[in-house]
Order: sequence, then structure tokens, then C-alpha cells
Amino acid sequence: MNHEKFIEKCKAIVREKIEIEVADPSGAVPQFDIFVVWSCKTLQNSKALVSTSLKGAPYFEITLNGDKGEIYVDTYLKKSNECIKV
Repeated sequence: MNHEKFIEKCKAIVREKIEIEVADPSGAVPQFDIFVVWSCKTLQNSKALVSTSLKGAPYFEITLNGDKGEIYVDTYLKKSNECIKV
């Protein structure tokens, strides 16, 4: 899978996960955008950090293992934001 197709797949994965998570009982989902914060491709592997425009949306770290033809998805929620003086 080339990097552009990987990014398309990442966005589809995130859309599916978010729609399941935020759908109301009627199945309606608010409008939201998906954006790629960062991505890279090294040899046959790709990685992307992806999120959405929804308030409090998680970050998804999505990795393509090109050797095995597998995609791994890690999901992160912000727990805190601290200022530490140095």
C-alpha cells in the first residue's frame, strides 16, 4: 500500500471509530473534519497521527506494518495539560 492510500485508510478508520462513539440513539452523527497531524513513510512502513475537529476527540496513532500487511491503531485521550517552569 502506498503512503497516500494509507492516509486515506487512516481517515476511514478514524471516521468509523468516531461515528460509532459519538452517534446519538437515532444514529445521527455531528459534522466533523478529520485531519492528519503528522505522517511519515520509512521503507515499507507508514505511520500517522490523526484526529478530528470534535471537542475532546482522541488522537489516533496508526501504523502500517508493510511486511505483515497489518495496520495497528492506538488511541489516546488527553488527561491533563500542565505548565512546568524551567
